[in-house]
Amino acid sequence: MERDPLVNLKGMGPDEYSYLRQILTGMDERQSQNFVAFYSTRRKDPQEILLFTLLGFLGIAGIQRFIIGNMGMGILYILTAGLCFIGTIVDIINHKALTFEYNRKAANESAQLVKMMFYPPENPI
Repeated sequence: MERDPLVNLKGMGPDEYSYLRQILTGMDERQSQNFVAFYSTRRKDPQEILLFTLLGFLGIAGIQRFIIGNMGMGILYILTAGLCFIGTIVDIINHKALTFEYNRKAANESAQLVKMMFYPPENPI
């Protein structure tokens, strides 16, 4: 019986799980293990993003945007106090969606990395 490689990822919702199952389709066990190893180092937990968003009310508005790779929005949030706290409040409400979007990108990049490791492009020399 094959063990689910995604079982060790904490805080994963059903949307993320089904998305990762789609990515793992067609990968052998070794590829799946490598994918999970790469992905787990890049993946963000929704609770961490919520915590960083709440820090926006203490004067560090936008730190959650820097963590998920939205540098432009992070700078805008810092300069405008989280768009007068309205953007920070919206991010508190949408923290799971922000995290899922970041994690989707990280999963796609990790899958590409695994595919390149196991199926490197051929040299036309």
